[in-house]
Order: sequence, then structure tokens, then C-alpha cells
Amino acid sequence: MKKNLFDNSDATFEDWTDTYQTNVPQLFFTTTALLPLLQAASEGTPAWSATVINITSISGMIKSAQHHFSYNASKAAALHLTRMLANEVAGNGLKVRINSIAPGVFPSEMTAGESGGNQKSHIPKDKYAEKVPARRPGQDKDMAGAVLFAVTNQYLNGQHVVVDGGYTLAAGL
Repeated sequence: MKKNLFDNSDATFEDWTDTYQTNVPQLFFTTTALLPLLQAASEGTPAWSATVINITSISGMIKSAQHHFSYNASKAAALHLTRMLANEVAGNGLKVRINSIAPGVFPSEMTAGESGGNQKSHIPKDKYAEKVPARRPGQDKDMAGAVLFAVTNQYLNGQHVVVDGGYTLAAGL
């Protein structure tokens, strides 16, 4: 345990602060900077509210560190920040909904190790078959469906849409 937690060269204060800076503050500053425009967009259509969708991760929800404590802790902070922003905005009467999508295993440089010239990554279908009840990694159409749901559901606010093929069922929260 000492080797994994304290002797890990990636477990430095700089790694933690860099990871946190990448995954948390920009959600706050981008959302707050755009609130006037989002509110203005909502005023033009009485039955419709503007929305913010933060991309978080199931890594911020599950109990396992997955060998990257700083990443998981930063994603947990992003999930909580989403909920706090939604509460603050709603409490001030703005018609702006703030939700997050928490993807599971999707092709990315983090899960696949690299991306091609087209900025797309690939994960072999069987790589996560034992960990994901869906027996495959997520696909673009899975994420697109979640985005459409979060954007069009006017009754969704302050929520986390988990798109993980059942990973959190198997891993536990």
C-alpha cells in the first residue's frame, strides 16, 4: 500500500493540482461567464430553458481509486460543483439548467493510450468485456443519445446522467 500511495511518482502535489485545474475550475468559470447569454437565450422562448452540460466521469462516483486518486477526486469535485451551480442558479430564478454526463469506458487517449490523426481513439470491443455488463466500450451514438436527452428534457436540472454500459453496477458506488 505504501508503494501504491506514497512512492508513486505520479502522486505529487503538482499532479493533484494540475489534474484538479484541468477538471474543475473551467466548469465554474465558463458557466458563470456565460450565464448572462444563457439567461438571455431562455427569455426568448418562455417554455424552454438554456442548459449547461458538464462532462464528468463515473470515476468520480465509484469507490475504487482505479490507480489514479487525483483524477477520481477531481471528477468527484466536478460532479459536486455541477450540483452546487445548478442549485445556485435555480435559487436565483434563472432559467438555466445545469447537469452533467458521467461517461464510463469510452474510447479516449486515457482508456486507449493514444488517438489517431483524426483525434479518434479505439478500444477493442473485448478489452472491457469482463468489467462492463454491456460487454463493450461506449460509442459515439451512446454519448449523443445522452446529450440529446440532457438538452431536451426541460425537467432535468442538477442531475448526473450516467452512461456506462452498467459499469457502476459491477464496480459499485
